[in-house]
Amino acid sequence: MSGTEKSKAHAEQAKGKVEETVGRAVGNERMTTEGRADQAKGKSRQAKEDVKDAFRH
Repeated sequence: MSGTEKSKAHAEQAKGKVEETVGRAVGNERMTTEGRADQAKGKSRQAKEDVKDAFRH
């Protein structure tokens, strides 16, 4: 996996986790949901890069 894509995936997951946690703390369901969505996008980006890596080797 390229370093930049890996970093983007991890950053997106971390951002989503923080957003979800803050949303839960303040009782904002929309923020919690958006945080979960960001985490899912990060995980899908990481999965896509893992598949690319599997075919490169």
